[in-house]
Amino acid sequence: MQTSTILIVDDDCDIREVISTLLQSEGFFTLQACNGQEALSLLSGNIDLIILDIMMPGDSGFAICKKIRRFTTAPILYLSAKSLISDKEAAFDSGGDDYLTKPFIPADLLTRVKAILRRYQIYRGKNYSLNLNQDFIQINSLAVHPTSGEVFLNGTPILLRHKEYQLLSFLSQNRGTVFSVQSLYEQLWGEPYLPSANNTVMVHIRNLRQKIEADPQRPKYILTVWGEGYQIV
Repeated sequence: MQTSTILIVDDDCDIREVISTLLQSEGFFTLQACNGQEALSLLSGNIDLIILDIMMPGDSGFAICKKIRRFTTAPILYLSAKSLISDKEAAFDSGGDDYLTKPFIPADLLTRVKAILRRYQIYRGKNYSLNLNQDFIQINSLAVHPTSGEVFLNGTPILLRHKEYQLLSFLSQNRGTVFSVQSLYEQLWGEPYLPSANNTVMVHIRNLRQKIEADPQRPKYILTVWGEGYQIV
């Protein structure tokens, strides 16, 4: 796997150094920013992952995440001392992909980082050969390419975050099958299911519907099967 570049955004210099040293010991290249504005100035197409604190001087991590999302779909891992469910929901709503609370166990952070990067590399096609002749999955006016990350609605490209694309692609390739929240979480997040994972999946479903549904309150693509889960028919 080629070296990945990780941007660490935290106002605590000691925490940035600890994370940077940990990641560099595993062969990753790191950049550091002490606040949101510095993070925005360092953004480039070469950044594969952003580790983002919430409580910083100036703009909060939530506000910075929304600004970052204007420029890149690279995954964002929130690393914060805030641990309420509402904080995690706000993190996902703002454009985050994963969440880990402080204080953290170094091995847990490394495991999370490697899993996120592995999924993102598949999403972007890094180190993988794409079959460019592979057909899109056509669902009414929605077209989803199973591997390239391309999604079109009425012929117009739709920009999705990598987790949103994974979710849409997975459901599209398994049309007609109902997947529970637990099944989706374990399949796509690659972690053991916990009750708090319900919010993670539901937030991503909601955000995805806002991008592909004409009326997210009356979805035609991603359907809720009450008491069972979600499906695309």
